[in-house]
Amino acid sequence: MTGTGDRRASPEEYDATPYLPSRGGLPAHRRAAAECRGCPLHRDATGTVFGRGDPDARLMLVGEQPGDQEDREGAPFVGPAGRLLHRALAEAGIDEKDLYVTNAVKHFKFTRDEPGERRIHKTPTLRETRACRPWLMAELRLVSPELIVILGATAGRALLGPDFRVGTDRGVPRPLPDAGDGTRVLATVHPSAVLRARDRQEMYAGLVADLRTAADAL
Repeated sequence: MTGTGDRRASPEEYDATPYLPSRGGLPAHRRAAAECRGCPLHRDATGTVFGRGDPDARLMLVGEQPGDQEDREGAPFVGPAGRLLHRALAEAGIDEKDLYVTNAVKHFKFTRDEPGERRIHKTPTLRETRACRPWLMAELRLVSPELIVILGATAGRALLGPDFRVGTDRGVPRPLPDAGDGTRVLATVHPSAVLRARDRQEMYAGLVADLRTAADAL
C-alpha cells in the first residue's frame, strides 16, 4: 500500500498539488495546507497562512503573501497593511464580514539583515507563486466569488499571468481568463505599497476608489 508521503512532491518540484485533499471544503483544505511542503518557503516560515472569511462570499480579496505579523498569527491581513486595508474597505462601503480574504502565496518569504534581527519581506518569485497556485485555485472553486479584487502584482501574476502590470490593468472589472462561470477580476495596488509610497494620500485615495468600483460592480 502506498503511503501518503510517497505521493508528495519534493520541495525542488515547486508544486503544492500533491498536498491538496481529494475532497472536502475550506476547513479540509486549511488543515491540509498546514502540512504543505510544495516549495522551500515552508522551511523558514512559522506556518501556512490560509484564507479566511465568508465561504459564500461574492467578493474575494487576493494579496501577495503573509507578512511578519500574519505569519506569527496565522491569519491574512492582520498587520500594518491589513489595518490600512480595513480602513479603505470601510471608506468604500464594503462590509468585511461578507468577504473572503487570502494570499497568492501561503508562506512568508523574508530575509534578515543580521541573525536575530527583524524579518524583512521579500517578494516571492514567479516559480514560488506558481507552486502555491493550486491552493488559490481551490479557494476560488470552493468560494466561487462573483468578483476578485487583486491586490498588487504578485496576486495579479498568479491569476492573470506574468505580463500583468498593476499600473496598466487596475481599476476595471474584467472576466477571469478560463473561468467559464462569469467570475470577474479587478486589480488595484497592495496596501503595503500605499504604506511605502511618498504620495501616500494620493495612492490611498486610488485604492479606496478602486474598492468602490468593486462594490459598485456587484
